[in-house]
Amino acid sequence: MPIIKSARKRVKTTKKATIRNAKTKRSLKESIKTFTKSLGTAKASDAHKKAQSEIDKAVKKNIIHKNKAARKQRQLSAAAKKAGVKPTKTVKAAKPVAAKKPAVKKAPVAKKTVAKKK
Repeated sequence: MPIIKSARKRVKTTKKATIRNAKTKRSLKESIKTFTKSLGTAKASDAHKKAQSEIDKAVKKNIIHKNKAARKQRQLSAAAKKAGVKPTKTVKAAKPVAAKKPAVKKAPVAKKTVAKKK
């Protein structure tokens, strides 16, 4: 056990980070496994989307390298294409369009001059 106070704090934060990283890795592996198991079923498209998302999250949290993530996503997409999985389109709710207000020009603001002290 470290004696210096900052080293003790480092041990605590490292434990927290290790647990957090392990959860992300576990969910990543689970999502990839569920995708590979569901390749022949109708749920394959949703599983593919979930696996892609988990890979992106792992990269964002610096758990896996971005090149490894790109390779994994490419492999998943190739497997999905080979199995004949069609990607699902994500439908976003349309935002209501507000009427545009006419542009109003603001009067220019006069700058204050400050006398320098000598």
